[in-house]
Order: sequence, then C-alpha cells, then structure tokens
Amino acid sequence: METFQHLRALHGCVIFLLIATINKGSTCEPPSMPLCFRQNEGETVYICEWDFSPNGTNVTFDLYFNDTSDIITTPFKNIKENRKEINEEILIVGDKVDIWVEAHAGDSVCTSPIRSGILRHTVKYETPQNISISWLRNNLSLSWQSKYPSLAEVSFRKYEPLSETWEKRILNTTREASTQKLIIVNLLKNASYQVRIRVQSIQAENPLWSNWSPDFLVPAELEHPPEVEKTTPTLLNGTRRVTVTWKPMHPAAAVGGVTYSVHVTQYSPRCPCKKKSHETRAHSHVVYVSYSAVNITVIARNAAGHSPPATMHIPAASSADLKSCNQTLLDKKFKKGTCLEFYELQDADLIPERAWCLTSTHRKKERKKIKTNMMDYTRYLYFEHRCHNGKPQTVQMCLYYKKEGVPSKEPQDFMIASDMQDSADLSWKEISYEHLHGILTLYKLCTVKMNEPQECINISASATKHHLKDLTPGTKYNVSLAGVTQAGVGPVAMQSFTTLPEKPFNVWISFGLLFGFFLFTIACTTILKRIKNKVFPPVPKPVIPEFSPCQPENQEIWERKEEVDNLSLHPIDPETSPVSKQATVLEDEWDDGAEQKEEAEEGCSGGSDDERTSLTSADETVRTAELKDMEQVESELAMLIYRNGLVFDVKSESL
Repeated sequence: METFQHLRALHGCVIFLLIATINKGSTCEPPSMPLCFRQNEGETVYICEWDFSPNGTNVTFDLYFNDTSDIITTPFKNIKENRKEINEEILIVGDKVDIWVEAHAGDSVCTSPIRSGILRHTVKYETPQNISISWLRNNLSLSWQSKYPSLAEVSFRKYEPLSETWEKRILNTTREASTQKLIIVNLLKNASYQVRIRVQSIQAENPLWSNWSPDFLVPAELEHPPEVEKTTPTLLNGTRRVTVTWKPMHPAAAVGGVTYSVHVTQYSPRCPCKKKSHETRAHSHVVYVSYSAVNITVIARNAAGHSPPATMHIPAASSADLKSCNQTLLDKKFKKGTCLEFYELQDADLIPERAWCLTSTHRKKERKKIKTNMMDYTRYLYFEHRCHNGKPQTVQMCLYYKKEGVPSKEPQDFMIASDMQDSADLSWKEISYEHLHGILTLYKLCTVKMNEPQECINISASATKHHLKDLTPGTKYNVSLAGVTQAGVGPVAMQSFTTLPEKPFNVWISFGLLFGFFLFTIACTTILKRIKNKVFPPVPKPVIPEFSPCQPENQEIWERKEEVDNLSLHPIDPETSPVSKQATVLEDEWDDGAEQKEEAEEGCSGGSDDERTSLTSADETVRTAELKDMEQVESELAMLIYRNGLVFDVKSESL
C-alpha cells in the first residue's frame, strides 16, 4: 500500500513538471480548471466546462482524464468549444481521476490546473427555469419544474429603489409532484422585488451550486379587482356594442406588465356563438353581445398571479314598446346557430328569476319539459338569437304568456283632485306585474254624470294620470278605472267627486271685461277716423242739382193758343179815376196766379188754366235759382285750401 502511494506521488510530480515545462514557453493564458459533473443523480451523461480567454480565433482544446490507480490517460482532442458532453461508458466514474485541459492557440499551448475527484459524486443541477411566483399574504412562493429535492439560495431586493443591497436566504425546497417549491416569508405583498435563485443537490457527496437564474421581477399582489367604469351599450341592428373600460392597476402591481382577460358569460355558453376569452394589455376592450342579459368579467393578471374578477352586469335591452309574441319557435325546428331564451319575470325589472335556453340540438322531450315548467298567467321574456359573422344577433324580442288572463286587481291608489269648476285631475299607480296575468293593452276610464249616460275613453297603458276637462260646474261625477288585457277587462277602481260651483263674482268680471272691450273698440274706431280725416282729407265733389221738368199730364196745356188783348194806357188821376180800383183787382189776380205757379212747381199736377198761363214764369224762376247755385259753388271752390299745399284757383268771374 505504501509502495502504491509513493508511485502515485511520483506520478503527480512528473505530470506537474511536464505541464510546467509546456507552459514555460507558451504565450497564451491557460484555461480555468475544468469542472465535470452530471445534472442530476440519475443522469448518465457528464458535462465538462472550463473558461478560456483566447488570443486568436482558431483555438482548440484537448481534454484529459487520468486514472491515477492504473495510470491510464483518456484524451479527448480537437474540441472546438469550452464545453464537452461525454457518456459515462467511456469514462472512469467510480474512481478518482485527474482532469485538465490543453488549449492550442496557433503555435502556443496552454494547460489548465488539474482537478481531481470522483465523477459519480459530483452533481450540479440545472439553473431553475420557468419560475412561477405567487403571493400568500406577505409570503412569496416560488416554484419550478424538478423532481429532485434541493437546497436553494435566494437573493432579492426591492425593485424600487435599486440602490438597496441584496438580501440572501438559504432554504430547503419541498417537492409537490414534479415541482420544487419554496416560500420566502416576511415580505411586503404591496411592494415589487427583484429576485434570483440557484440550487444544489442534497443527495450527492460533492454537490455544486447551479448557475444563478436570470434576475426576474416579482410585482405586488393584485388584491383588488380592476375598477371597471360604467358604460352604455350601443344598439346595432340586433347586436349591442359594449366598450368596457377600466382604470390602470397600482404601479407596483404593474411591474413587468399586466394582462387583462375579458370574458362574456350568459345563461348558455353556446347561445348563440361560442364564447371566447379575450386577452389585452390595453385598458379598454370592445365586445358584442345580444339583447339578453350578460355578465362581462374582467380579470387582471401579472407575474405574481391574478386579481379577483370584476363583473359588470349588462341587463337585457329595455324596450318601452314590448309587445306580445305573435309566434315563437318553441314548437318548431330551427337552423343550427339559432337559439331561444325564456326569462321568467316577476317584477318590472327585466331580471330573470329562472331562464331556459333551447338550441337546435335539443330534442322534443327537452322542449316539452320547458313548456311543462312554464306557468300560466306568468310573464316571460322571449329571445330569438342567431350567430351572424361571429357576433350574436337578436332577431326577435317580445313578451310571452303560456296562458293570458284578465288582471286580478284594480289600479291602486286611484285618486281625484277636483279644485276647478270645469276639470279634474286623476292619478293612480300601475297594476303590479304579478297581478296583470297578461299584457296590459290600455286603461278604460268611464265617467257618469248624474241622470246622464256613461261616457268611456281609452287611456294608454303606460299612463298613470289623466286630466278631465269640459265638466259642468257644481256637478257630481262617478269615475271608474280598469286595466284591459287581450283576455278582457279587469276589476274596477271607483271614485266620486263634485266640481266647484260657478262664482257670481266671476260672471260680473266677465261682463265688465266685455263692456270695457266694447268701449275700447268704439274709442279706437273714433280716433282712427279722425286721424284718417287729418292725414287723408276727403276731396269735395261739386253739387250739380238735377232738373227734370215735369211732363204735363195733358198735352192740351201746351196746345193752348195765346190770346192777345188790346190795352191802352191813359194818364189818370189817382184820386178821381176808377182805374185804381181796377189795378187793385188786377193785383189780386196776379197774386192768385203766383200762388198757382208755386203749386205747379211742387206737384206739377195742377190742370187749371191759370197754372198753364204761369208756366213761362216758373221756367225763368228755375233758371235764376240755377245761376245762383252755380255762383255759390264757384265761391266755395275759390275758398277751398288743402293742408298738403294743393289749391284750386277759380276765377270769380261768372261764365
């Protein structure tokens, strides 16, 4: 035994002197001491690595394994890289060997220091990869794929600021299936960290530390759901376009990036289109949904895990004019890609108590089961969907009753406020949906005046008040109100009221206002006439009297012959002569003739001989009057002067 040890020592000295002799004339830097290992306890391939800084590009390596017991050297020459993988069949793995490397750079040869050891005892695990991280309160959990227990060294520091020093912890991993896991306690879950890790075997006799993993970031925990903002869907021909937006996450949680998952769910996952989850890094996303109620879920994800889900409920599309379904596909076959939904509604909101979904793959038994589960006099919201270009589209939306009846209750809180003489205001509350038993089409309002027939009108089903007008003052009225469905008229709500009597004072006020208006009209008319006469004075018209001689009744008047009497005039003595008496007699006769002439002018009906004799005198009198009238007109025209400056200048000479 002692002889063997002396020979081994002599062998080592010879090899050392040989290496020293070779390196003495070399000009290159020798490689580092080679390190040979296997990556786990069950591996049969050994990996040898070394470091070298070449002076040139054409460098080759020779790797030597020397069995010191048998003095056998196994070379591996002309290696192009500083790494070599060797199967254990051609190596001595159970005994101690010496290992070194020769580098050939041109004419220079450099030899590394010698490493001795048993290859089987040396294990160096792979660098941990694909490390999963998660927060457990203030404890950080790290896990990666490996089936061999190990000892881990973790180095970490806060990501902000990076000036902090690294903190190290050595921990034993725990095995869960094919995963190694370790927990770093007493950290801050609302802070971000920079972490790296390396491991070594706990079973090998000569374990080596693995290489450090690349530094990875650990963001803060996403302990709160994203803050999703409210939005209003946009209707697009049976499809609703919903833009979902949310606020950014906390900066510490956003380290390394945040991905958001947007998922749309409804009562049937395949009605009408197959639902998919959408991934985005933005803070908004557009989804298309049908008219039925859906839930939109947003989840934030970072390297440390995911946040609680934020759910936004989009109710069924409300429509004020929902009508009864004319027909449905419940008892009919329909194409693939079409589905039906029934929502059982118990109140005014379109939130279903129960829901059924029917697709083209359902059989008759399932359809019959749905109809059996539906109840009479219960309102259902019916949807007919189809998938169009990958987007859900609602073809029909209406109210469905398996069986419809009349309302079971009258309108509630029916009240009348009558504080006028000829009108009244009515108000009521709508009939609750559980008592409608059908689709309310209208309200029937009837009024009865004492000792007169009933008058009824129809009011919109959406109305809750009405104004009665054209009523008689001081009269009692009976009013009834009832809801009407397609099945008939429901119970009636009754009320009575009396309009206010007419006030006498108001009558006198009305008469006073009417009389005042009449006086005001007269005054305005008079003022306007005066203003008109001043601004537009009337143009005078000449007065030309009309003369129409009277035609004699008897032509004999004009055919009368003139009689000539001989008259001799003698000077007489007025005192002694009887001529004065005759003159007196003639004077009397002249007077009588003048009177007869006047009578002829007025009536022209006289037919005596005296009147015919005075015709000539009457004509002269008329001509004289005409001349006087003409002179008077000329004088008036001469004196007429207008305010606007116009003057009629007329000569004063008679024509």
